[in-house]
Amino acid sequence: MKSFNYNNINKENNLIKKVAKTFNENPKKVRNFIIAVIVLIIISIGVQMIIEESKKQKYVEYDGENLNEAKYPGYKELIDNLLKEHPNWTFTLFYTKLDWNEVIENEGHSDTRLYPLNLIPESNDYKEDWRCEIDINKRFDNGTWMCASDKAIEYKMDPRNILNDDNIFQFKELNYVEGAQTEEGLKEITEGTFLEGDNISDALIEAGRNSNLDPYFIASRLIQEQGRSGTTLSKGYEYNGAIVYNPFNINAIGNSRDEILESAASYAYEEGWDSLEKAIICGIEFMKEGYINKGQNTLYLQKFDVVKQEGLYEHQYMQNLLAPTSEGKNMKTIYETSDTVNSKLNFIIPLYENMPEEISEE
Repeated sequence: MKSFNYNNINKENNLIKKVAKTFNENPKKVRNFIIAVIVLIIISIGVQMIIEESKKQKYVEYDGENLNEAKYPGYKELIDNLLKEHPNWTFTLFYTKLDWNEVIENEGHSDTRLYPLNLIPESNDYKEDWRCEIDINKRFDNGTWMCASDKAIEYKMDPRNILNDDNIFQFKELNYVEGAQTEEGLKEITEGTFLEGDNISDALIEAGRNSNLDPYFIASRLIQEQGRSGTTLSKGYEYNGAIVYNPFNINAIGNSRDEILESAASYAYEEGWDSLEKAIICGIEFMKEGYINKGQNTLYLQKFDVVKQEGLYEHQYMQNLLAPTSEGKNMKTIYETSDTVNSKLNFIIPLYENMPEEISEE
């Protein structure tokens, strides 16, 4: 049996007696010491909270004066010019709290990443330095896409290249605005496309109103994904003996046309999307839950994942670096066609830390 150690007890008793004696002889000093320790702990916690708060992303409505031009050069004049042309528009400043150079580094391709986050079409329309150095001659997706370089990404991500009439709809908040999106406008823009017809226009308006999503955005996304004439996935694809539709190309993954079609059709089959209308309405819910509700509520933010809700960079809707540009122009055309471009629309502008004074060049 292990013997009981009375020496330890005696030592503890002696320590307690010494502390008690010190407190009795110098109660004021001891009390002040304890208070000082508590104050230091409170200050330390407060400083830590301030540091954590400073890292949090935030959204602030632009009022014409609350944008630090020294810290975020080149933004204010461009926003003010847009407000002069469209006084009903509003702008929300999105402070990402992300360093610009780190953003580009993370969006760019690297040896540690199997597939690039950003692709450009294989075409002579783009300069040689728009292809990344890593995997420069490798083809991706269906074999017609190339890895985008940091220079190309910088040009397309720099908000100052987007704050103009041609490109601003990449930043439009993708919410439903009563009176701004009309069936007449949808019919006008969808004429001659696979979305033509009263049933589809009605479905787009209904789905947009019910989910608080811009139906013009929905139409633009569908045309972006399927082209004006549509593809197999929007015209109906036979899978397991059933005709299924997947116009948003949800879960369309693979490195060949057959792989992409089969994976997208499999998803549509499991979801029971046996009509184009059903696939559109259900696909919108997927879009809302998977992106809008996660803070990616502009075309830009769906392409470039700089929202901290669930990690960063990886949660993007598409690899196509050029998609926000073309989708934004499609949306603007719809608003102009329906004569609602000057409605009370809101635009969310991302701000990055340590932005260079020079705007990124093509």
